[in-house]
Amino acid sequence: MPKSRKRKQQAEADHNPKPPTKTTPKDPYPNHARPTREECVSVRDDLLALHGFPKEFAEYREQRLSSQASNGHDNAVSSEPLDEKESVLDGLVRTLLSQNTTESNSLKAFASLKSAFPTWEEVLAADSQSLESAIRCGGLAKTKASCIKNMLSCLLEKKEKLCLEYLRDLSVDEIKAELSHFKGIGPKTVACVLMFQLQQDDFPVDTHVFEIAKAMAWVPVGADRNKTYLHLNQWIPDELKFDLNCLLYTHGKLCRKCIKKGGSTRKQQEKESEDSNSCPLLRYGK
Repeated sequence: MPKSRKRKQQAEADHNPKPPTKTTPKDPYPNHARPTREECVSVRDDLLALHGFPKEFAEYREQRLSSQASNGHDNAVSSEPLDEKESVLDGLVRTLLSQNTTESNSLKAFASLKSAFPTWEEVLAADSQSLESAIRCGGLAKTKASCIKNMLSCLLEKKEKLCLEYLRDLSVDEIKAELSHFKGIGPKTVACVLMFQLQQDDFPVDTHVFEIAKAMAWVPVGADRNKTYLHLNQWIPDELKFDLNCLLYTHGKLCRKCIKKGGSTRKQQEKESEDSNSCPLLRYGK
């Protein structure tokens, strides 16, 4: 190539630099072009009409509205104001305790933990048996207690204090890298902290969201949960992620048709058949 052409191309590149790109994992299903933006909006609106916006997530939504107000983001759902912001560390441990148990049991476990050990310094100093006893009602007490103590120990060693508020000043990729250093902190836990405590645009995939995504063919047959997380985060528009995620999670808890559970009695199956027309998501599965 002649030097004059090279200089011209270089001059054009300098004049029109490429926009910076966020480092995101590659979509595992790049040829599966769903969900579309239109589908996301439609599903959100259908679930909003059916359930209203879930009250349990209203305080987190208010935090997002406050942080996004200066950016002029358009949000379709209003919520009540938040009285007090939850710390990032509280949110992380609360999410850890929610693993493999019911929402009711995880809330009881967190309340019991905070009652027995009011500060994270006390949690770290506690013996393992006492910590396990405090969170036993949430299940997997030994595993979760070990994970919490390991995380607190690593955090203290790295930052010299038990606080994760510094994450608020980092990018999404940096936050993921920081939290992934802690043993036992997986993608779903990181995504929940990003979405709820840090008001970032991420889309956690729990059992409810995973099953509904498969039922609506938003991922290919045979998709696993981690790949579903990567795919949905590529295809769902950022401004729709929070509302859609909260609504899908809530719907998954309430709709028998979307979360098929084994061992249903004949009477339950008949009731499910009668209720089938009440689920607005059934029309998206084709």
